[in-house]
Amino acid sequence: MVNVKEVPADLLLNKLASEFKEKDVKMPEWVNYLKDGIGKERSWVQDDWYYTRMASIMRKVALNSSIGISRLSQEYGGRQDRGTKRYHPVEGSRYIVRNILQTLEKLGYLKNDTKTGRSLTPAGQSLVDKAAKEVMKNLAEKDKVFEKYL
Repeated sequence: MVNVKEVPADLLLNKLASEFKEKDVKMPEWVNYLKDGIGKERSWVQDDWYYTRMASIMRKVALNSSIGISRLSQEYGGRQDRGTKRYHPVEGSRYIVRNILQTLEKLGYLKNDTKTGRSLTPAGQSLVDKAAKEVMKNLAEKDKVFEKYL
C-alpha cells in the first residue's frame, strides 16, 4: 500500500490539482484580487494557484489527521518585511484557508469536528490514496527503484 508520506509532494499536488480541475470545482471570483497574507507584496503569478492550494491543504489534512484553520494559516504564512526592523513571522490568509476547507467539505472529502478540527472522510482518504498510487506507478515505470513501494 502506498503511503502519502512516501510520494514526492510536488507530484502528488499536481495530480490532486488536476483531479480537482476535472471535477469542475469553480474558482471564486475574488481569487484574482487577494494576496496570500499580510507578509506578501503581490498576488499570485500562476493562474491555477487555487487548485494547487486546495491540493496542498488536502495533503496537509491527510498528514496531520485533524487540523484547524489557524494552524493551516500558520503553515502558509511567511515573514513580514518591516523595513529596518527584524523580520517578523506572520500568518497567511485565514479567509482563503477557510473557503477552501468549506469547499472540500461540500465535495465530501473533509468533515468538521468542533473539538479536534478538520479530518478526511473515507471519500477524501480514497482520493488521496488513489492519487498517491497513480503517482507511484508513474515513478515506478520511469525508475525501477520505486517498485518496492507498490
